[in-house]
Amino acid sequence: MATSGHTTKAPQRAADEELAADVRAPLDAAITELQTGARAWSLLSLGQRRTLMQRLRVSTAAVAAEWADTAAMSKGLAPGHPLRGEEWLSGPYAALVALDAYADTLGALAAGRSPIEKARLGTAPGGRTVVHTSPLTATDRLLLSGYSTEVWLQPGVTAAEARRTAGLGQREPAASGGVGLVLGAGNITSIPYLDVLYELVAFNRVAILKVNPTQDAMVPIFERALAPLIEPGFLRIVRGGGDIGAYLTQHSSISHVHITGSDATFRAIVWGTGGAATRRRREGRPLLKAPISAELGGVSPIIVVPGSWSRADLRFQAEHIVTMRLHNSGHNCIAGQVVLISADWPQRREFLHELRTAYDRAPSRPVWYPHSQSRLDTARASYPDAAWCGGGTRALVETTETDAADLESTEYFAPVLGVVTLPGTGQEFLDAAVRHANDHLTGTLGANVLIDPVTQAALGDGVEHAIAELRYGTVALNAWTAFGFLTPTATWGAYPGGTLEHAPSGMGVVHNAFLLDGVERTVVRGPFRPFPRSVSSMVGGRALSQGSVLPKPPWFVTSRTGAAVCEGFTRFRIDGDWAKMAVTLVKAFGA
Repeated sequence: MATSGHTTKAPQRAADEELAADVRAPLDAAITELQTGARAWSLLSLGQRRTLMQRLRVSTAAVAAEWADTAAMSKGLAPGHPLRGEEWLSGPYAALVALDAYADTLGALAAGRSPIEKARLGTAPGGRTVVHTSPLTATDRLLLSGYSTEVWLQPGVTAAEARRTAGLGQREPAASGGVGLVLGAGNITSIPYLDVLYELVAFNRVAILKVNPTQDAMVPIFERALAPLIEPGFLRIVRGGGDIGAYLTQHSSISHVHITGSDATFRAIVWGTGGAATRRRREGRPLLKAPISAELGGVSPIIVVPGSWSRADLRFQAEHIVTMRLHNSGHNCIAGQVVLISADWPQRREFLHELRTAYDRAPSRPVWYPHSQSRLDTARASYPDAAWCGGGTRALVETTETDAADLESTEYFAPVLGVVTLPGTGQEFLDAAVRHANDHLTGTLGANVLIDPVTQAALGDGVEHAIAELRYGTVALNAWTAFGFLTPTATWGAYPGGTLEHAPSGMGVVHNAFLLDGVERTVVRGPFRPFPRSVSSMVGGRALSQGSVLPKPPWFVTSRTGAAVCEGFTRFRIDGDWAKMAVTLVKAFGA
């Protein structure tokens, strides 16, 4: 299924996969050192752990510029490229806001309070408890105005239970989680960093991080950013190929494995390969002895609910969809891949014209992730009538429900965008699109829904019930699910229900800085229109959608000033300098 993140050579029997002694020795030594570190971690008070997060903030801020530059250069984005801002937001920015959020949670627990004591709680369809997780500060309300996140807990989890159980491993800080193995993703540079943090804070597990070879250039930066974890023995970082990863997954001293990667790699780690793997699955005898959690990607839908849109709406939302597909050149587990659109929408052809125009005109960039060209070749063979945009580097496939099998079952992890037409309008279309996404698209990681304010008001509770019916770990309404990834107090992971035998997008969640238990999903909400058109989304004096001060989100691939604004946002998270931030906001209006 997924082709994202970490790829590792399939584990083999020890006789077939024996590493040379000089290769094994430093790995074994690292794990021994981490076992000592695990005992040291169990002795730290909550206040000391909070101080450690603050030290990490200082060390990470010190390398932020080098981090963003190295990541951009490794992906072929030379100085001056308009999309280099992506590496600021998805790299050091994501790390810094996570550290602040974890520090706040540890501070609350140290003071004897629930991490969500001050959070607003509510309800969602099906009696679900909702924790409103952002915005939490005046700064977020300004810089990210119009955007919010909420975590829906599994049915049956009460508000009182949510407050009581928030904290996970930090509710019993002396209970050691042992030594975990983190198999780092290869596409987004903050993922390995954030996964290591979550292992430590959520489960009291120190970690050995096996870096994906695509991230080798980042290792010296990670070593300096994470030095406060490395020095006391809470983290070790190793490089190498799949043989290293395979050896570590089978190491007797590893208490848990976490992987961000592909379903194929997950199955190889859990069951092995070939006929022996088939027998193990049939007999229920996993090769992997340690528990595992995973984020494995998927095919993400973008449901476009028909309504009466202005020409500016059509253009803005077309650029929104193109961003979902082309961010990081499409090498994202959460990239939007299949647009579900109504055959009965009078504006369908006009919208598809805007979509193709935006897809064609977005800035050129390398398709850099390993094996991406072969995936593009597969799309070319499967859909010979596809339109190739951006100088022949991007496929746009318009197809029918009956001809979309490959598009809906293959995560291309490359710039391939599909459009699938379904019948109906209004609630009929929305419900049909939800069923189609649930039943036909591979994976359960994230789904996006675009709906104008008037149509949303007309459908009323039908929209909330549709969100509840979507079986996805993150659902974004008039936003991209990646906003949930970047929000540390949101959760990130597959919809619950994955097993060793069948884990469409993985098992478990990460980020989750409130350390919530019993999580079902995150819901992201955003503005259908940017500033200044967002202020006109009113009927009878009542706001029908989220307001926004941003004329165009800086993460849009079509933003002319995105690189400068994303850097400015990150630097503000470092130094809190409002004078410099004011200059950044002025630049944002040049988007």
